Amino acid sequence: MCSGAPGPRGAPVTAPQVKALPVLSPLRTALSPPQPAGMGAGRVLLVLLVTCAMAPAKDPLLSTCMDAKHHKTKPGPEGMLHDQCAPWKDNACCTANTTSEAHKDQSNLYNFNWNHCGLMPPKCKRHFIQDTCLYECSPNLGPWIDQTDSSWRRERILHVPLCKEDCEEWWEDCKDFVTCKENWHKGWNWATGTNRCPWGSMCRPFSHVFPQPKDLCEKIWSNSYKYTTEHRGSGRCIQMWFDPAQGNPNVVVAKYYAWKKRTSPSRTENVTPEAGDAACALPWPVLVLLPLALAVVPAGPGGCGSHGWGLP
Repeated sequence: MCSGAPGPRGAPVTAPQVKALPVLSPLRTALSPPQPAGMGAGRVLLVLLVTCAMAPAKDPLLSTCMDAKHHKTKPGPEGMLHDQCAPWKDNACCTANTTSEAHKDQSNLYNFNWNHCGLMPPKCKRHFIQDTCLYECSPNLGPWIDQTDSSWRRERILHVPLCKEDCEEWWEDCKDFVTCKENWHKGWNWATGTNRCPWGSMCRPFSHVFPQPKDLCEKIWSNSYKYTTEHRGSGRCIQMWFDPAQGNPNVVVAKYYAWKKRTSPSRTENVTPEAGDAACALPWPVLVLLPLALAVVPAGPGGCGSHGWGLP
């Protein structure tokens, strides 16, 4: 009945006031499906999984200690390390007692006597002390740790790329000292409990036993070191000597060679690793929980939209 038309008794009838209802847009209705109860929790779970997957995985070749006679099981700070070993005190595989013994002419570390062919000059001895500090203290030798069947250690280092300056200065400062052996790892006469020259051997100048710096660095410890033409600060060679105030340069070197060891030869020629690269492999908890997260979080009607989650 229209408003103002006469009613049954002739009185005008007024149409009842009806409150207008909001008009729902068909598009908005279609794009706003009911939110399942578990969707919020599922999205949180999925975000956590993605964060976990992108977190860098710990590389076993970095910041690690070898399984040897005097090494700690894992590196860590030391309050004080003796003299030439002090640069490693912030993160070391050695203890203060080990570094103190490393500075003695005949220490209790290995009962090794530097003076087997007469008194070793101080300028030469300091290189052997530094060599011992690097071996005992450095947590940056992981890429060159190798298995060994020795009775007193399970691991050793092999072919550590030594910086050119370190090797050549070592040879220069020791070339006039005398020794009776080329390989100091083995072949000594241990009858007295300390190393002595083998029967029939002769003491000769270093420059005769090791004609070139390369000979000294590579032969004296059974190829523990490898002579390189790389320079200090290049990020491609291990330094025996460094200023701790400038940071440990061997950290970057270990990262480079750890990356190089993990990649194929064809990829290492012209590619440089990016700092802080995240691990690409998904950890096993992510692989287990990912299907559950995907089941709880359905894609919206629009499927994977511009942000990959569908429309809200």
